[in-house]
Amino acid sequence: MSQKTPADIAAWRTRLGERLVAVEDATDPRVSDYVALSDAALRQRTDPEHGRYIAESSKVLRRALAAGHVPRSFFMAAKWLESLADVFEQYPEVPIFAGADAVLESITGFHLHRGALAAMNRPEPLSLDQVLPTAKRVAILEDIVDHTNLGAIFRSAAALGIDVVLITPRCADPLYRRAIRVSMGAVFQVPWVRLASWPDDVEVLRAAGFDIAAMELTPHSQGIDDVAAMNSGKLALILGTEGAGVSEAALQLADRTVMIPMRPGVDSLNVAAASAVAFWELRAR
Repeated sequence: MSQKTPADIAAWRTRLGERLVAVEDATDPRVSDYVALSDAALRQRTDPEHGRYIAESSKVLRRALAAGHVPRSFFMAAKWLESLADVFEQYPEVPIFAGADAVLESITGFHLHRGALAAMNRPEPLSLDQVLPTAKRVAILEDIVDHTNLGAIFRSAAALGIDVVLITPRCADPLYRRAIRVSMGAVFQVPWVRLASWPDDVEVLRAAGFDIAAMELTPHSQGIDDVAAMNSGKLALILGTEGAGVSEAALQLADRTVMIPMRPGVDSLNVAAASAVAFWELRAR
């Protein structure tokens, strides 16, 4: 940030009061929620443990608030304060941390070029009993660990008619900041549940009336057009991890396997791209 940062914060202090905290020390314990945000492995472990996640960028922050999520604090360079003035008014008890770019970067581990961050309280997790009764199309993400792919799949799910997303125990965290950002906030729109017992949970879906299909190329795979023509009343689609695909255990429990026919010389699509094709072709009609 420029040398005007202290003066800028002082000017805003008259408007926001003592809730506006000038961050001058990277070891300030009050900003512990924002320490080491670039360490994905660390944050995926500690954020769920502490019941928090980080919303990155003003747009994502506003979508999280619109979904009813509750902020713990805001964190930004002073130059971005004006852009969120209306949000601050809505949450008068929530502290606001602002400081120079170099200090903020030393805390988070990266440059805050998207405006603002907020530490958010994680919403209460949903259960299968809550989400399955009204669902017709369910996506099951098996061990997908790449946050970019995870976010892209959620974005397609929101746009293309998926009612619920289920993630397996080893799947990446949908509320990790990169997954949120890539999804453009779609992780706040589509109900999702982290499964506790995979692949045994397939039987819960089957008992709820779902046809279970796995996106995988096998000797018995059906073309996606043929499966779409069946127009299953309730369909759960399993998408496998990058590289390995759907696990053998899950394939054994699926009712059918589905493939996307391709031109010769191309054997597969990235899982995020494949999900968009599948969600559209297998939508409820």
